[in-house]
Amino acid sequence: MRNTLLIAGREYAENARTKGFWINLLIFPLILIASVKVPELLEKKAKPVRNFVLVDQSGEFEEAVASGVERFEARRVLQELTAWAMANRRRDLEIPEVDLEDVPATGISDLLLGGSGSTLEGLIDLDPGFLQRLLDPEGLEQVVAAIRPFLDPEAPDFVPPKRRFERVPLLPGVSPDAPPEEIVRTLKPYLVDEDYPGASRPLFALILIPEDAPQQLLRPGSLPTARSDSQDGVQFWSANLTDRNLAEVVRDALDREVREREFLRRGVDAEVVAEVQRTSVRFVAFDPTKQEGEEAVSLADTIRKWAPVGFVYLLWIAIFNVVVMLLNNTVEEKSNRIIEVLVSSATPNEIMAGKLVGIAGVGLTMMAAWILSLVGILNYLAGPAVSWAGPLLAVVRSSGLLPLFALYFLAGYLTYAGLFLAIGSLCNTVKEAQNFMGTAMVILMVPLFTMVFIAQDPNGTLAKVMSWIPFYTPFVMMNRAAASPPTSELIGTGVLMVFTVFAMLWLSGKVFRIGILRTGQPPRLLELVKSLRTPRQLR
Repeated sequence: MRNTLLIAGREYAENARTKGFWINLLIFPLILIASVKVPELLEKKAKPVRNFVLVDQSGEFEEAVASGVERFEARRVLQELTAWAMANRRRDLEIPEVDLEDVPATGISDLLLGGSGSTLEGLIDLDPGFLQRLLDPEGLEQVVAAIRPFLDPEAPDFVPPKRRFERVPLLPGVSPDAPPEEIVRTLKPYLVDEDYPGASRPLFALILIPEDAPQQLLRPGSLPTARSDSQDGVQFWSANLTDRNLAEVVRDALDREVREREFLRRGVDAEVVAEVQRTSVRFVAFDPTKQEGEEAVSLADTIRKWAPVGFVYLLWIAIFNVVVMLLNNTVEEKSNRIIEVLVSSATPNEIMAGKLVGIAGVGLTMMAAWILSLVGILNYLAGPAVSWAGPLLAVVRSSGLLPLFALYFLAGYLTYAGLFLAIGSLCNTVKEAQNFMGTAMVILMVPLFTMVFIAQDPNGTLAKVMSWIPFYTPFVMMNRAAASPPTSELIGTGVLMVFTVFAMLWLSGKVFRIGILRTGQPPRLLELVKSLRTPRQLR
């Protein structure tokens, strides 16, 4: 036992002093913070203004498209304004529930500070001019002034987001009444790589509305014609096929316009239709597994069901890191003949046990650091600006997933550590070990491919079958933890994991004793099987 602990301490110290260990400790909190802050920063700072040219040869849709773009920009200002107000509101004020019918057009502070997204949508519908006022500096200043009394006195000034889309005029000398093919041919170079005259940035898109666009409507029961020699309907030209925001804004604006015209043509009041479309049934989800009176599903309940997926991913990363660390250490010590020095003072079983315990300590240290950083970051992020952080923190603290995570980490680690330790003992170089690792990696990747599906159907056939496959049991049962799998499966798979760990360590111990001092070519499979059946001790 003394030799085992000495080897374990040496193994832990050797790995804890490496740069890779500290990088692994720091990378998780950095990634977690970056996953929240970087997209937000890129959205605000890095995404460029998209310049577009609008040519409406029909003379009927230019105003509708322009209004649609302005509506999109105003919604972005409203979203930023709401986030700013909620992040800086005074904590000693309770924002009451407000009925939209009682809200004056300018009295929006309660809604911005405490309203939901659907309530804000209702406010927009109640006062269509509200969004337009947000784009006017004086109107925005009035709105901010109405909110200020409810905010922290040291709240920073509200900075509206920069515009996402900017319309630029058609090139001088190009007639808007020219044939569409000619306009497209003239502007194509500017859509690809040439700088557009009079614009600070390249041309992002050309929106061309042909003269006959009002006649190219798709009505119920009709199908679009597919003619290779024709370009019917509104044309959207852009070399960027991934950013579809402008295309969606234009399409929505055009659809809204033609539908309002259809209402007028058929003698239907568009406002009545809009009011009817805003009418909806009150829909509440309930969970039958919760206590009576608390069955309503909340955001925390949804997060609780999906949290195991995140833990499975962390479990996979942790097990992969530590078993690869164990493999590399074993191969390196064997190639440097350090293992021969260890064998002179300890038995192969003591060496193997010491390595397993030492690397397990490294893995547990890494896991503890990750969990503590997760709790700390969620505490920092929790608040109105990041609505999911608080419920996720509550789930991490109270769901009981952390003890299961530690249990399944140890079970998965010991199972795979035995396999990788055996591989390391048979190889003289890392290159040889990589050849053996291929098959092991294929086995280890399967839980990643299935973790989302299992979370959606945690008690389905696939989940139940994979729960009884020893190499996948820790991952699948961790994934099913929030779905309350049957007690028989929890106990049965637990017994299976214990048996698998002992069997894997026993087999790995025999392979370790065979290969630890072996040099030259790794043993062939038949030779290895024969050796396993023959008792052999070095000491």
